Amino acid sequence: MTMIPSYGLDASSWWEDVNNSPLWQDRIFHVLVALYGVVAVVALIQLVRIQLRVPEFGWTTQKVFHFLNFLVNGVRSLVFIFRREVQNLYPEIIKHILLDMPSLAFFTTYALLVLFWAEIYYQARAVSTDGLRPSFFTINAVVYAVQISMWLILWWRPIHIIIIFSKMFFSGVSLFAAFGFLLYGGRLFLMLKRFPVESKGRSKKLQEVGYVTTICFSCFLVRCIMMCFNAFDRAADLDLLNHPVLNYIYYMVVEILPSSLVLFILRKLPPKRGITQYHLIR
Repeated sequence: MTMIPSYGLDASSWWEDVNNSPLWQDRIFHVLVALYGVVAVVALIQLVRIQLRVPEFGWTTQKVFHFLNFLVNGVRSLVFIFRREVQNLYPEIIKHILLDMPSLAFFTTYALLVLFWAEIYYQARAVSTDGLRPSFFTINAVVYAVQISMWLILWWRPIHIIIIFSKMFFSGVSLFAAFGFLLYGGRLFLMLKRFPVESKGRSKKLQEVGYVTTICFSCFLVRCIMMCFNAFDRAADLDLLNHPVLNYIYYMVVEILPSSLVLFILRKLPPKRGITQYHLIR
């Protein structure tokens, strides 16, 4: 009798064995805790370095960006450290808040880049930018207000359809962020590309904008797609305890890896006072 290889069954068995193993659960989440902790520390160090370099400028966009990165990654690390306690929290709405709030803050963090690029683009074209910052705050206020409203509804009466709507809402927010990076990152990239080749710093700034646009667009697009699956497919549920492998892949792709790469690309300190050299984030 010819034996038929069962590669699919073996792969499925391996996936289930890892997901159901407390030992592997601990190992995977310990790795996530360490990675988030490292990114948080790097963001904090960069914030301190910038503050020491230009203390007179107060809370610039660059400082806020690094502070929010520190906050998002630090909270994520704490959530994964106390994952079992978080999973068993009652009422369940507290668990949703602890998992969703860092994602909202992540959106706000990287929306700052879109805002800054939009300001540079319109200023270069001699177009007024007075409405950009109010629009940024309005969009963020609407996103947070809608999400908080859904949390309150879930607290009052846990309805499955509201959970689905909440996930689809955040999927839409992620798609909106991806579109923002593609629109303004792409516009700024094309604008820099038209600068004379001999322009000082042109090549480096072109690479910065191109890399950051590609990374952030990809990360928010993947988050959008994954949240759609998460809303309707139980196998794609980002359960803190039962799907550690999926959690590892998801958070590596949509948060840890993008944050690490962007922090590395934007690692250069701002110029000292009196120097007006262009920087990606001021």
